[in-house]
Amino acid sequence: MSLRDYAILMSRYNEWMNANVYAPAGRLSEQEFLADKGAFFKSVCGTLNHIMVADIIWLKRFAQHPAAHSALEPVRKLAKPKTLDQVLYTRLTALSEQRKMLDAVIKAWADSLSEADLDHMLNYTSTEGVEFNRPMASLLMHFFNHQTHHRGQVTTLLSQMGQDVGMTDLVMLIPDQTAA
Repeated sequence: MSLRDYAILMSRYNEWMNANVYAPAGRLSEQEFLADKGAFFKSVCGTLNHIMVADIIWLKRFAQHPAAHSALEPVRKLAKPKTLDQVLYTRLTALSEQRKMLDAVIKAWADSLSEADLDHMLNYTSTEGVEFNRPMASLLMHFFNHQTHHRGQVTTLLSQMGQDVGMTDLVMLIPDQTAA
């Protein structure tokens, strides 16, 4: 599998899993959605916001790539989050609308990537102001791994509140080659 194909698969997994997480989150009361459950980002709301904040920060960094991918234009217009624990939305409906927009951007961006784009070294500054120069392919893997890591935390919180997220395995999106 090429790195480009990996990005495309993971962008689709990201969208699918977000739908699988946001649906049961929508069955929570506002109080349950906001309740501090002792998670690193406290609540379902806090953790979903953290994923979005990190996605925006990384997508803004990826938007600095010399290829200037037009698919990232909507992200260029977004305000840069101030902290990793910033709560952008306390209402699930607004958070969900923004999530769907970001997921569409991520899919379009992944579709527009070339292998040469992923060979690039990306210069960026961390949220603490430290400068880095790292391989784009490795940063892309981190980007998708970060989403998966924190969605796992959300699925645990939802499960503890009696909400079934359903199947979460990436293998569900990998085409079966038996008939091929």
